[in-house]
Amino acid sequence: MPNAKAENIERAIKKFKRKFDKTGVVKELRRRQQFDKPSELKRVKMAHARYVQSLHANDDK
Repeated sequence: MPNAKAENIERAIKKFKRKFDKTGVVKELRRRQQFDKPSELKRVKMAHARYVQSLHANDDK
C-alpha cells in the first residue's frame, strides 16, 4: 500500500508543477532580472510577428 501513496504524491507534484508553469511566475522573474530597452522589445516583437506570418504563408500554399 505504501507504493500507491507514493504514486499519489508524485501525481500531485506533477499537477502542481503544471499549474505553476502555466502561471508564468518563473518566466516573469527571469524576464525582470534584466532591463530590456523598449526599442529592443519592439524589435523582438516584430521579428516574432514576421516569423508567425511566414508560418501562416507556408500553410496557405
